[in-house]
Amino acid sequence: MNALAATSRNFRKAGRILGLDSKLEKSLLIPFREIKVECTIPKDDGSLVSYVGFRVQHDNARGPMKGGIRYHPEVDPDEVNALAQLMTWKTAVADIPYGGAKGGIGCNPKELSNSELERLTRVFTQKIHDLIGIHTDIPAPDMGTNAQTMAWILDEYSKFHGHSPAVVTGKPIDLGGSLGREAATGRGVVFATEALLAESGKSIRDMTFVIQGFGNVGSWAARLIHERGGKVIAVSDITGAVKNANGIDIPELLKHKESTGNLINFNGGDSMDANEILVHECDVLIPCALGGVLNRENAADVKAKFIIEAANHPTDPEADEILSKRGVIILPDIYANAGGVTVSYFEWVQNIQGFMWDEDKVNNELRRYMIRAFHNIKDMCQSHSCDLRMGAFTLGVNRVARATLLRGWEA
Repeated sequence: MNALAATSRNFRKAGRILGLDSKLEKSLLIPFREIKVECTIPKDDGSLVSYVGFRVQHDNARGPMKGGIRYHPEVDPDEVNALAQLMTWKTAVADIPYGGAKGGIGCNPKELSNSELERLTRVFTQKIHDLIGIHTDIPAPDMGTNAQTMAWILDEYSKFHGHSPAVVTGKPIDLGGSLGREAATGRGVVFATEALLAESGKSIRDMTFVIQGFGNVGSWAARLIHERGGKVIAVSDITGAVKNANGIDIPELLKHKESTGNLINFNGGDSMDANEILVHECDVLIPCALGGVLNRENAADVKAKFIIEAANHPTDPEADEILSKRGVIILPDIYANAGGVTVSYFEWVQNIQGFMWDEDKVNNELRRYMIRAFHNIKDMCQSHSCDLRMGAFTLGVNRVARATLLRGWEA
Protein backbone atom coordinates (compact mmCIF):
# COMPACT_ATOMS: atom_id res chain seq x y z
CA MET A 1 0.00 0.00 0.00
CA ASN A 2 1.50 3.35 -1.01
CA ALA A 3 1.85 6.30 1.37
CA LEU A 4 -1.22 8.16 0.05
CA ALA A 5 -3.51 5.13 0.35
CA ALA A 6 -2.22 4.36 3.86
CA THR A 7 -2.60 7.95 5.06
CA SER A 8 -6.11 8.22 3.61
CA ARG A 9 -7.05 4.92 5.23
CA ASN A 10 -5.91 6.15 8.66
CA PHE A 11 -7.80 9.41 8.11
CA ARG A 12 -11.03 7.61 7.20
CA LYS A 13 -10.71 5.32 10.22
CA ALA A 14 -10.30 8.40 12.45
CA GLY A 15 -13.29 10.00 10.71
CA ARG A 16 -15.47 6.98 11.55
CA ILE A 17 -14.35 7.04 15.19
CA LEU A 18 -15.17 10.77 15.39
CA GLY A 19 -18.45 10.37 13.50
CA LEU A 20 -17.54 13.00 10.91
CA ASP A 21 -20.14 14.05 8.36
CA SER A 22 -19.29 12.37 5.03
CA LYS A 23 -19.23 15.69 3.14
CA LEU A 24 -16.91 17.26 5.71
CA GLU A 25 -14.71 14.17 5.60
CA LYS A 26 -14.41 14.43 1.82
CA SER A 27 -13.65 18.15 2.07
CA LEU A 28 -10.87 17.55 4.61
CA LEU A 29 -9.28 14.88 2.42
CA ILE A 30 -9.10 16.90 -0.81
CA PRO A 31 -6.03 19.19 -1.09
CA PHE A 32 -6.54 22.96 -1.15
CA ARG A 33 -4.19 23.33 -4.13
CA GLU A 34 -1.82 21.16 -6.18
CA ILE A 35 1.00 22.87 -8.08
CA LYS A 36 3.12 21.31 -10.84
CA VAL A 37 5.81 23.34 -12.60
CA GLU A 38 8.56 22.66 -15.10
CA CYS A 39 11.99 23.92 -14.07
CA THR A 40 14.45 24.28 -16.96
CA ILE A 41 18.03 25.27 -16.14
CA PRO A 42 21.38 25.44 -17.94
CA LYS A 43 23.85 22.86 -16.66
CA ASP A 44 27.46 23.77 -16.06
CA ASP A 45 28.39 22.35 -19.48
CA GLY A 46 25.90 24.68 -21.20
CA SER A 47 23.25 22.04 -21.98
CA LEU A 48 19.65 22.53 -20.88
CA VAL A 49 17.83 20.13 -18.57
CA SER A 50 14.27 20.16 -17.22
CA TYR A 51 12.91 18.88 -13.91
CA VAL A 52 9.34 18.72 -12.64
CA GLY A 53 8.58 20.44 -9.35
CA PHE A 54 5.54 19.88 -7.13
CA ARG A 55 3.90 21.68 -4.23
CA VAL A 56 0.75 20.31 -2.63
CA GLN A 57 -1.02 22.67 -0.23
CA HIS A 58 -3.39 20.47 1.69
CA ASP A 59 -5.25 22.55 4.28
CA ASN A 60 -5.15 26.03 5.80
CA ALA A 61 -8.08 25.92 8.25
CA ARG A 62 -5.77 26.31 11.29
CA GLY A 63 -3.17 28.63 9.78
CA PRO A 64 -0.66 28.99 6.92
CA MET A 65 0.40 25.75 5.30
CA LYS A 66 3.74 24.23 6.31
CA GLY A 67 5.94 21.50 4.93
CA GLY A 68 9.27 20.48 3.54
CA ILE A 69 10.70 20.50 0.03
CA ARG A 70 12.57 17.35 -1.00
CA TYR A 71 14.93 16.77 -3.91
CA HIS A 72 14.77 13.08 -4.83
CA PRO A 73 14.49 11.05 -8.05
CA GLU A 74 11.29 9.36 -6.85
CA VAL A 75 9.34 12.50 -5.97
CA ASP A 76 5.85 12.04 -7.40
CA PRO A 77 2.40 13.59 -6.87
CA ASP A 78 1.06 10.70 -4.75
CA GLU A 79 3.96 10.81 -2.30
CA VAL A 80 3.86 14.62 -2.03
CA ASN A 81 0.09 14.50 -1.54
CA ALA A 82 0.37 11.93 1.26
CA LEU A 83 3.10 13.88 3.06
CA ALA A 84 1.14 17.16 2.73
CA GLN A 85 -1.88 15.49 4.31
CA LEU A 86 0.27 14.04 7.10
CA MET A 87 1.58 17.55 7.81
CA THR A 88 -1.98 18.80 8.29
CA TRP A 89 -2.65 16.23 11.01
CA LYS A 90 0.89 16.53 12.46
CA THR A 91 0.68 20.29 13.03
CA ALA A 92 -2.74 19.82 14.61
CA VAL A 93 -1.45 17.07 16.93
CA ALA A 94 1.41 19.35 17.99
CA ASP A 95 -1.16 22.16 18.42
CA ILE A 96 0.79 24.68 16.37
CA PRO A 97 -1.19 27.11 14.15
CA TYR A 98 -0.38 25.62 10.76
CA GLY A 99 -1.93 23.52 8.04
CA GLY A 100 -0.10 21.01 5.88
CA ALA A 101 1.90 21.23 2.66
CA LYS A 102 4.73 19.38 0.96
CA GLY A 103 6.83 19.88 -2.13
CA GLY A 104 9.64 18.47 -4.13
CA ILE A 105 11.57 18.28 -7.36
CA GLY A 106 12.14 15.02 -9.18
CA CYS A 107 15.93 15.12 -9.40
CA ASN A 108 19.01 13.47 -7.97
CA PRO A 109 20.82 16.22 -6.02
CA LYS A 110 23.99 14.09 -5.88
CA GLU A 111 24.28 14.38 -9.67
CA LEU A 112 24.05 18.18 -9.64
CA SER A 113 26.80 20.66 -8.83
CA ASN A 114 26.26 23.30 -6.17
CA SER A 115 25.72 25.97 -8.83
CA GLU A 116 23.21 23.75 -10.67
CA LEU A 117 21.31 23.15 -7.41
CA GLU A 118 21.20 26.89 -6.80
CA ARG A 119 19.87 27.60 -10.31
CA LEU A 120 17.25 24.86 -9.94
CA THR A 121 16.12 26.17 -6.54
CA ARG A 122 15.85 29.74 -7.82
CA VAL A 123 13.84 28.72 -10.91
CA PHE A 124 11.49 26.64 -8.74
CA THR A 125 11.04 29.61 -6.39
CA GLN A 126 10.32 31.92 -9.33
CA LYS A 127 7.55 29.55 -10.46
CA ILE A 128 5.84 29.31 -7.05
CA HIS A 129 6.73 32.60 -5.27
CA ASP A 130 3.22 34.02 -5.61
CA LEU A 131 1.72 30.86 -4.05
CA ILE A 132 3.92 30.68 -0.95
CA GLY A 133 4.43 33.34 1.72
CA ILE A 134 4.80 34.21 5.39
CA HIS A 135 1.05 33.84 6.03
CA THR A 136 0.29 31.45 3.15
CA ASP A 137 2.74 28.54 2.88
CA ILE A 138 6.14 28.24 4.56
CA PRO A 139 8.60 25.66 3.12
CA ALA A 140 11.37 23.91 5.07
CA PRO A 141 14.20 21.46 4.30
CA ASP A 142 13.51 17.79 3.65
CA MET A 143 15.28 14.87 2.03
CA GLY A 144 17.97 16.15 -0.35
CA THR A 145 17.65 19.78 0.76
CA ASN A 146 19.20 21.74 3.61
CA ALA A 147 19.72 25.16 5.18
CA GLN A 148 21.54 26.39 2.07
CA THR A 149 18.52 25.48 -0.09
CA MET A 150 16.32 27.52 2.21
CA ALA A 151 18.76 30.45 1.97
CA TRP A 152 18.41 30.43 -1.84
CA ILE A 153 14.60 30.31 -1.59
CA LEU A 154 14.63 33.19 0.92
CA ASP A 155 16.85 35.29 -1.33
CA GLU A 156 14.85 34.61 -4.50
CA TYR A 157 11.49 35.15 -2.79
CA SER A 158 12.76 38.42 -1.25
CA LYS A 159 13.55 39.78 -4.73
CA PHE A 160 9.81 39.77 -5.41
CA HIS A 161 8.40 40.53 -1.95
CA GLY A 162 11.11 42.37 0.05
CA HIS A 163 13.19 40.90 2.86
CA SER A 164 11.10 38.02 4.22
CA PRO A 165 13.03 35.74 6.59
CA ALA A 166 9.81 34.09 7.84
CA VAL A 167 8.99 32.67 4.37
CA VAL A 168 11.10 29.56 5.07
CA THR A 169 12.32 27.76 8.17
CA GLY A 170 15.39 25.62 8.66
CA LYS A 171 17.55 28.52 7.43
CA PRO A 172 21.19 29.19 8.37
CA ILE A 173 21.47 30.92 11.75
CA ASP A 174 23.06 33.96 10.05
CA LEU A 175 19.87 34.48 8.02
CA GLY A 176 17.42 34.19 10.91
CA GLY A 177 17.42 30.45 11.51
CA SER A 178 16.64 29.22 15.00
CA LEU A 179 19.14 27.77 17.42
CA GLY A 180 18.22 24.14 18.11
CA ARG A 181 16.57 23.61 14.71
CA GLU A 182 19.17 21.15 13.40
CA ALA A 183 18.63 18.77 16.33
CA ALA A 184 14.90 19.44 16.68
CA THR A 185 13.39 16.33 15.04
CA GLY A 186 15.80 13.96 16.80
CA ARG A 187 15.36 15.79 20.10
CA GLY A 188 11.58 15.65 19.71
CA VAL A 189 11.84 11.88 19.10
CA VAL A 190 13.72 11.53 22.39
CA PHE A 191 11.19 13.65 24.31
CA ALA A 192 8.37 11.55 22.82
CA THR A 193 10.18 8.34 23.75
CA GLU A 194 10.66 9.54 27.33
CA ALA A 195 6.93 10.32 27.60
CA LEU A 196 5.95 6.89 26.27
CA LEU A 197 8.37 4.96 28.48
CA ALA A 198 7.29 6.92 31.56
CA GLU A 199 3.77 5.47 31.05
CA SER A 200 5.28 2.03 31.67
CA GLY A 201 7.38 3.22 34.62
CA LYS A 202 10.55 3.01 32.55
CA SER A 203 13.20 5.44 31.34
CA ILE A 204 15.68 5.63 28.47
CA ARG A 205 18.41 4.48 30.86
CA ASP A 206 16.60 1.13 31.27
CA MET A 207 16.33 0.28 27.57
CA THR A 208 18.26 -0.99 24.56
CA PHE A 209 17.77 0.80 21.23
CA VAL A 210 18.17 -0.01 17.54
CA ILE A 211 18.19 2.91 15.10
CA GLN A 212 17.63 2.47 11.36
CA GLY A 213 18.92 5.54 9.55
CA PHE A 214 21.87 7.61 10.75
CA GLY A 215 21.24 10.89 8.98
CA ASN A 216 20.20 14.07 10.77
CA VAL A 217 17.30 12.57 12.74
CA GLY A 218 18.86 9.21 13.56
CA SER A 219 22.24 10.61 14.56
CA TRP A 220 20.74 13.23 16.87
CA ALA A 221 18.36 10.70 18.43
CA ALA A 222 21.28 8.31 18.99
CA ARG A 223 23.47 11.04 20.49
CA LEU A 224 20.75 12.21 22.91
CA ILE A 225 19.79 8.66 23.92
CA HIS A 226 23.47 7.90 24.60
CA GLU A 227 23.75 11.07 26.73
CA ARG A 228 20.76 9.92 28.80
CA GLY A 229 22.33 6.54 29.54
CA GLY A 230 20.37 4.53 26.98
CA LYS A 231 22.18 1.68 25.25
CA VAL A 232 22.18 1.98 21.44
CA ILE A 233 23.13 -1.56 20.37
CA ALA A 234 22.73 -1.33 16.56
CA VAL A 235 22.71 1.42 13.94
CA SER A 236 22.40 1.36 10.15
CA ASP A 237 22.36 3.69 7.16
CA ILE A 238 22.74 3.27 3.39
CA THR A 239 26.49 2.55 3.82
CA GLY A 240 26.08 -0.40 6.20
CA ALA A 241 25.30 -1.39 9.77
CA VAL A 242 27.14 -1.84 13.05
CA LYS A 243 26.19 -3.59 16.30
CA ASN A 244 27.55 -3.88 19.82
CA ALA A 245 25.57 -5.73 22.47
CA ASN A 246 27.26 -3.67 25.20
CA GLY A 247 26.24 -0.38 23.57
CA ILE A 248 27.85 1.61 20.78
CA ASP A 249 29.96 4.64 21.70
CA ILE A 250 27.85 7.10 19.70
CA PRO A 251 30.25 10.10 19.86
CA GLU A 252 33.00 7.84 18.46
CA LEU A 253 30.68 6.50 15.75
CA LEU A 254 29.80 10.07 14.76
CA LYS A 255 33.51 10.90 14.48
CA HIS A 256 34.07 7.77 12.38
CA LYS A 257 31.23 8.63 10.00
CA GLU A 258 32.40 12.23 9.68
CA SER A 259 35.93 11.15 8.79
CA THR A 260 35.06 8.20 6.51
CA GLY A 261 31.57 9.03 5.26
CA ASN A 262 30.19 5.64 6.28
CA LEU A 263 29.64 3.16 9.12
CA ILE A 264 31.94 0.48 7.71
CA ASN A 265 35.03 -0.68 9.65
CA PHE A 266 34.06 1.05 12.88
CA ASN A 267 36.33 -0.25 15.64
CA GLY A 268 33.67 0.01 18.34
CA GLY A 269 31.37 -2.67 16.98
CA ASP A 270 30.81 -5.54 14.57
CA SER A 271 29.45 -5.22 11.06
CA MET A 272 26.00 -6.68 10.42
CA ASP A 273 23.58 -7.07 7.53
CA ALA A 274 21.68 -3.79 7.26
CA ASN A 275 18.60 -5.77 6.17
CA GLU A 276 18.56 -7.42 9.62
CA ILE A 277 18.47 -4.16 11.58
CA LEU A 278 14.67 -4.00 11.86
CA VAL A 279 14.42 -7.48 13.38
CA HIS A 280 17.44 -7.16 15.69
CA GLU A 281 16.80 -7.94 19.36
CA CYS A 282 16.10 -4.72 21.32
CA ASP A 283 13.60 -2.96 23.55
CA VAL A 284 13.02 0.09 21.32
CA LEU A 285 13.24 0.24 17.52
CA ILE A 286 13.50 3.70 15.92
CA PRO A 287 13.12 3.74 12.11
CA CYS A 288 14.54 7.06 10.88
CA ALA A 289 14.85 6.37 7.15
CA LEU A 290 12.34 5.88 4.33
CA GLY A 291 8.67 4.91 4.50
CA GLY A 292 7.25 1.40 4.25
CA VAL A 293 10.23 -0.38 5.83
CA LEU A 294 8.03 -2.34 8.24
CA ASN A 295 5.68 -4.50 6.20
CA ARG A 296 3.83 -7.81 6.30
CA GLU A 297 7.00 -9.67 5.27
CA ASN A 298 9.06 -8.65 8.32
CA ALA A 299 6.52 -7.50 10.94
CA ALA A 300 6.19 -10.95 12.54
CA ASP A 301 9.96 -11.05 13.10
CA VAL A 302 10.28 -7.67 14.84
CA LYS A 303 11.52 -8.24 18.39
CA ALA A 304 11.22 -4.70 19.78
CA LYS A 305 8.62 -3.97 22.44
CA PHE A 306 8.29 -0.32 21.34
CA ILE A 307 8.55 1.30 17.89
CA ILE A 308 9.12 5.05 17.64
CA GLU A 309 8.28 6.25 14.12
CA ALA A 310 10.91 8.91 13.51
CA ALA A 311 10.52 8.47 9.73
CA ASN A 312 7.37 9.37 7.80
CA HIS A 313 5.09 6.35 7.27
CA PRO A 314 7.66 3.64 8.15
CA THR A 315 4.93 1.10 9.05
CA ASP A 316 2.53 -0.24 6.42
CA PRO A 317 -1.07 -0.79 7.62
CA GLU A 318 -0.65 -4.58 7.27
CA ALA A 319 2.44 -4.46 9.50
CA ASP A 320 0.60 -2.17 11.91
CA GLU A 321 -2.09 -4.83 12.43
CA ILE A 322 0.44 -7.64 12.86
CA LEU A 323 2.54 -5.67 15.36
CA SER A 324 -0.48 -4.46 17.33
CA LYS A 325 -1.79 -8.02 17.69
CA ARG A 326 1.62 -9.02 19.03
CA GLY A 327 1.42 -6.26 21.66
CA VAL A 328 4.11 -4.03 20.18
CA ILE A 329 3.47 -0.39 21.13
CA ILE A 330 3.91 1.99 18.19
CA LEU A 331 4.35 5.73 18.66
CA PRO A 332 3.05 7.15 15.35
CA ASP A 333 4.97 9.40 13.01
CA ILE A 334 2.49 12.29 13.10
CA TYR A 335 3.47 12.74 16.72
CA ALA A 336 6.91 11.16 17.15
CA ASN A 337 8.70 13.22 14.49
CA ALA A 338 6.82 16.48 15.08
CA GLY A 339 9.81 18.10 16.81
CA GLY A 340 11.12 19.49 13.53
CA VAL A 341 7.95 21.31 12.55
CA THR A 342 7.47 22.50 16.14
CA VAL A 343 10.86 24.23 16.20
CA SER A 344 10.16 25.48 12.66
CA TYR A 345 7.12 27.17 14.21
CA PHE A 346 9.39 28.69 16.88
CA GLU A 347 11.72 29.95 14.12
CA TRP A 348 8.77 31.52 12.26
CA VAL A 349 7.59 33.21 15.46
CA GLN A 350 11.09 34.59 16.12
CA ASN A 351 11.35 35.93 12.55
CA ILE A 352 7.95 37.64 12.73
CA GLN A 353 8.75 39.20 16.11
CA GLY A 354 12.32 40.05 15.17
CA PHE A 355 13.38 38.64 18.54
CA MET A 356 15.55 35.53 18.69
CA TRP A 357 15.55 32.94 21.49
CA ASP A 358 18.51 31.23 23.14
CA GLU A 359 18.86 27.48 22.64
CA ASP A 360 17.73 26.53 26.14
CA LYS A 361 14.43 28.32 25.57
CA VAL A 362 13.95 26.52 22.24
CA ASN A 363 14.64 23.10 23.78
CA ASN A 364 12.51 23.73 26.87
CA GLU A 365 9.57 24.90 24.75
CA LEU A 366 9.97 21.86 22.48
CA ARG A 367 9.87 19.53 25.46
CA ARG A 368 6.73 21.27 26.76
CA TYR A 369 4.95 20.94 23.41
CA MET A 370 5.93 17.27 22.96
CA ILE A 371 4.87 16.25 26.48
CA ARG A 372 1.57 18.14 26.20
CA ALA A 373 0.82 16.52 22.84
CA PHE A 374 1.51 13.05 24.25
CA HIS A 375 -0.98 13.56 27.08
CA ASN A 376 -3.57 14.91 24.62
CA ILE A 377 -3.11 11.77 22.49
CA LYS A 378 -3.54 9.55 25.56
CA ASP A 379 -6.75 11.38 26.42
CA MET A 380 -8.11 10.58 22.92
CA CYS A 381 -7.04 6.94 23.32
CA GLN A 382 -9.06 6.71 26.52
CA SER A 383 -12.06 8.58 25.09
CA HIS A 384 -12.27 6.40 21.98
CA SER A 385 -10.73 3.14 23.23
CA CYS A 386 -8.11 3.16 20.48
CA ASP A 387 -4.37 2.70 20.03
CA LEU A 388 -1.79 5.50 19.90
CA ARG A 389 -1.97 5.86 16.11
CA MET A 390 -5.71 6.41 16.14
CA GLY A 391 -5.36 8.54 19.26
CA ALA A 392 -3.05 10.84 17.31
CA PHE A 393 -5.15 10.80 14.14
CA THR A 394 -8.41 11.47 15.97
CA LEU A 395 -6.73 14.32 17.88
CA GLY A 396 -5.36 15.92 14.69
CA VAL A 397 -8.41 15.34 12.49
CA ASN A 398 -10.80 16.58 15.18
CA ARG A 399 -8.87 19.83 15.59
CA VAL A 400 -8.83 20.49 11.85
CA ALA A 401 -12.52 19.59 11.50
CA ARG A 402 -13.48 21.93 14.35
CA ALA A 403 -11.47 24.78 12.85
CA THR A 404 -13.08 24.15 9.44
CA LEU A 405 -16.58 24.25 10.92
CA LEU A 406 -15.88 27.34 13.02
CA ARG A 407 -14.69 29.19 9.92
CA GLY A 408 -18.12 28.69 8.37
CA TRP A 409 -17.92 25.54 6.28
CA GLU A 410 -21.42 24.44 5.24
CA ALA A 411 -22.39 20.81 4.67
